Amino acid sequence: MKVYFDNAATTPMRSEVIHTITKSMSSTYGNPSSSHGFGRTAKSAIETARKSIAKYLNCEPQEIIFTSGGTESDNMVLRCAVKNLGVKTIISSEVEHHAVLHVLKDLEIEGVNIEYVDLDENGSPNLDHLEILLEHDDSLKLVSLMHINNEIGNVLDLNQVGSLCKSKGAYFHTDAVQGVGHYPFDLKSQPIDFMAAAAHKFHGPKGIGFSFIRKNTGLDPFILGGPQERGLRAGTESVHNIIGLQKAIEISYQNLEHERDYILGLKKYFISKIKGLFPEVHFNGLSENLERSTYTVVNVALPLEDTKSQLLDFHLDLKGIACSKGSACQAGADLGSHVLNNLVRPDSVKYLPSLRFSLSFFNTKDEVDYVIQVLSDFQK
Repeated sequence: MKVYFDNAATTPMRSEVIHTITKSMSSTYGNPSSSHGFGRTAKSAIETARKSIAKYLNCEPQEIIFTSGGTESDNMVLRCAVKNLGVKTIISSEVEHHAVLHVLKDLEIEGVNIEYVDLDENGSPNLDHLEILLEHDDSLKLVSLMHINNEIGNVLDLNQVGSLCKSKGAYFHTDAVQGVGHYPFDLKSQPIDFMAAAAHKFHGPKGIGFSFIRKNTGLDPFILGGPQERGLRAGTESVHNIIGLQKAIEISYQNLEHERDYILGLKKYFISKIKGLFPEVHFNGLSENLERSTYTVVNVALPLEDTKSQLLDFHLDLKGIACSKGSACQAGADLGSHVLNNLVRPDSVKYLPSLRFSLSFFNTKDEVDYVIQVLSDFQK
């Protein structure tokens, strides 16, 4: 049996998305910057997609800038905020995605002041400390905190953080790669200045995403060249992938409540089963909390002996089960999870093997049962 429980790393494309992309590749292959009919058709398809995405997020079409994905979107905003907006201080957390953390390290070398907000015992930002950091000096600040942690599933209250930033005259950027397509957004009312998204996290194609950049913020181009994407991101647009992104986000939001309820039920079932098998199991972060964590992620530290834990990944893979020790970007690095390393975990679980199981609408209870059976056999 093959079981894919690594949907936080990437999701399988929906069949409707594959069909839409295939059709686009054979019919809208003109260069969108060309003035002839083929080009105009491609350009029209892109703008239709932009309007559709903006409708689901309740923002202006001009505020959606297509990129190659979440990493580029994060890089774009963080670097351009310093270069173009005069941001002198960036406040973030040490459990952000490396697409943010590695940029911050570079910017710090270049002279930008980088501050990290304290984390509570569950790995969530301490908002009282964030307020202190925002009031520390008069420098123009940008806060960059992810909507949903890709490893432990903690959900950030975007309205609360955004309102705090706004009250202190700071910009607010959120890496919403794990949130877009899974949670509703109302960007006209939410106090968010910049946001990153990636299609492959909600059953769309890889290599395409977008930045939400609130209008009139004053950012200059991140990639120089042609005038594409309102002059903010040069390069011939990937038309078929943009259309695939459009289709994926449409289906995700049209079916949001139904699919969310199904996946949440699956998560509840998984939690009950894993507790039954391992009464001493520890849930990392807030992943057991159904109110404060995303409905798609369960991150567990399993009470296994050292000799067994070293073989756990290999055994699960051998049995056809895909899950993750941390984020996919760290796979094979053997450095451990920077997120788990920053959690205040009890001594008894600090060195236990941790696994992230991330679910989608395409998973089933039978798959959960299979995983539990494999783990049961493994611990004997």
